[in-house]
Amino acid sequence: MARSALSVFVAVASASYVAAQVPTFPATPLASLSFAYPSQIPYKAVPDSYVRGTQTGYNICNSTTENQQSLCQTAFVNSISDFCVFAPATANSTIGDTEGEEVIWCTKKGHGGRLIPDGTITGVQVLNNNNYMQIVAFMNQVNININSQDFGGELDPHGQDLNGNPMGGLLYSTHFSSDSTTVQQIHEWNMFVGGNVTAAKICNPSGSNPAGFCQHTLDRIGVAYNMPNNAQNNIFEVCDSDAMDIPGVYTLNGQTLSYSQPAESLGPISTMPYTPRIPSSSNCQTFQSSALYTDLVSVSAPTPTGASTSTPTPSGKSGSSGTTGTRTSSGSPASSTSGSNGAGTITVSLFSSILGVAFSVAFLA
Repeated sequence: MARSALSVFVAVASASYVAAQVPTFPATPLASLSFAYPSQIPYKAVPDSYVRGTQTGYNICNSTTENQQSLCQTAFVNSISDFCVFAPATANSTIGDTEGEEVIWCTKKGHGGRLIPDGTITGVQVLNNNNYMQIVAFMNQVNININSQDFGGELDPHGQDLNGNPMGGLLYSTHFSSDSTTVQQIHEWNMFVGGNVTAAKICNPSGSNPAGFCQHTLDRIGVAYNMPNNAQNNIFEVCDSDAMDIPGVYTLNGQTLSYSQPAESLGPISTMPYTPRIPSSSNCQTFQSSALYTDLVSVSAPTPTGASTSTPTPSGKSGSSGTTGTRTSSGSPASSTSGSNGAGTITVSLFSSILGVAFSVAFLA
């Protein structure tokens, strides 16, 4: 029996609609896209994606977008006094649920996003070398819309569909430019947020191995393995540092080996074949937080609603308040605490007791 013209049209239209909805990946991954700042910044860095939907924020950010409701997704990481963190737009959120939608929260005005409320940051360590800059900051995370019990997740410009986490999130810095003022796009970076800690690493575009030092595929083993550090709460310092080992690469009995993260379907990661090496640091300069974050004094922390007031406490060793001067060594490493964000759990009590730290968990690629 011949089909009517209407039935044929409906069938063709339905097939076309289904084809249009087939998950697609970008022709060029976000991490490979180049946008000169500010002239080439697009309104949105990634097109609509049928893998996860659309970019929720925007990348053209300026004084008109700079407020505490901003959806800016173009971050800057310049120095201990001038950096942004990707965090949720809505209060009491978890990183696991919002990783594709995070917006910028910054320590200085001028980036077009939200400002981190005064008193949120309680300690920072910056490690500098020719390959990367690493920032580890202790924070009261409820002030940047993260649920107090969330142990967080990992963000980077790759993501499961190559559109980044957050989708369309761009990152720039003046840190590696010869004049310390020219803005460069950072194509390789990653950031762990949760457990009252944020740890960000930006890799020098001219460094020896940007993709290696900013490895993003070892998200489930957290900060201690991806960004080994000796940061201390209540201390604000900038240090020169040796380069860390490439994450996942280690030496055992004189043999260089590599570690690959198992699939979540295999269950929690309960053991690790190696202990991360904390790079040596030197020429540490310490600062008063009140001198670093002068733009935040007028920004008050929000009043949490419907959330627990207890917060996970990172086990990095606390120190006294920073004062101007120099130091040559630091205390125990800081890392997000182990737990669950609904995406899975990592069990690391053995290594926590050995290293005096707890680790980030359930971080998505």
